[in-house]
Amino acid sequence: METKVSEILENILGLLALEGSFEVVEGPEEVVVTIETTDPGRLIGFKGETLDALQLIVNQVLSRQNPEEYKRVVVDVEGWRKNKEGDLERRARAWAQEVQESGKEIELDPMPSWQRRIVHMVISEMEGIESESMGEGRDRHLVIKLAEKPAKTKKSAKSADEDATLE
Repeated sequence: METKVSEILENILGLLALEGSFEVVEGPEEVVVTIETTDPGRLIGFKGETLDALQLIVNQVLSRQNPEEYKRVVVDVEGWRKNKEGDLERRARAWAQEVQESGKEIELDPMPSWQRRIVHMVISEMEGIESESMGEGRDRHLVIKLAEKPAKTKKSAKSADEDATLE
């Protein structure tokens, strides 16, 4: 798998005439590619859009060449994606705290699915807060809000009588 990913990347980066190197590490569920280059901005693009496109191309080529052995490929350039993930985690906690303090929901700007997933994961670990994806396509975004309270369960007449006898 590492060899195939390397071949795909060598071809793409060669066509882009980019100088640099990359490391491919295959894990149990995904293949992580770390690219080091003298011009990272060209590969990252505005808000990571070029990086997302590169990752999409690598995944599509790999899945068509090897559907039975396919693993998701995650591409990072100069640590940009890793830094973005950490930043999103911190911001998600701050947004959640803001919602808890104000009681008002926050509607975030549209973001790619991998970024929404990170925010969803952080919010899901927090009590009393939830996140929901809204919109379609490029307008898909998150809303962070107070969790809806679960419906109170009514005690049966028998359990109410048992409580009374315990007093």
